Amino acid sequence: MSLNAGALPGFLRRHTGREPSELRLGFIDDAGAPYADQPFGSFEWNQLTDLGFRLTRMTVGKYRDPRDFASDLGTVDAVYLSGGHTFVLLGALQRNGTGEVLAERVRAGLPYIGLSAGSVVAGPNVEPVAPLDDPADAPDVTDFTGLGLVDTVVIPHADGLLPPYPPALIDEVVRTYGDRFPLTRVNDDQALLVEDGVATLIPSVIT
Repeated sequence: MSLNAGALPGFLRRHTGREPSELRLGFIDDAGAPYADQPFGSFEWNQLTDLGFRLTRMTVGKYRDPRDFASDLGTVDAVYLSGGHTFVLLGALQRNGTGEVLAERVRAGLPYIGLSAGSVVAGPNVEPVAPLDDPADAPDVTDFTGLGLVDTVVIPHADGLLPPYPPALIDEVVRTYGDRFPLTRVNDDQALLVEDGVATLIPSVIT
């Protein structure tokens, strides 16, 4: 997803057969660390709880042993990676092996939801969002390989409606990286749904 989570309840109903109030999401919030004093982290949390989901905060950077993370993943019905700084999130997943554990669990059937940065790291490489999030803010990240759960690099906020991401900046991303990487623009009222290897852009509006 890019911003709005309207597609989420239907996605999880199909994959779990249960209503949001019966589901617990593991809320991975590492991408928001550089913006702890800004409101969008609470916006995401509130958006999900307003939809009825129960949340468990799982900050991957705090895990010293990836086996503990694997154990905690066993207590949730789906995993949600929040928005924020893509390279900071990738660094947290790389640093302690949690990214490998997460990718393995998702390939085994755990539903994965990412918003903005969380959607970008699901792809093959995060380099194309360097104009949106400065890689220098995560200097230990030298390998931009993503989780490889989907075959395309999501470019969130592609409609250019959020002030930090004007249309000219989105166009620069596509112009600079479009020949090297498969890119999918996702607007704030859309989600990229990937089921059985088939990717489809769908509406994601909360009504």
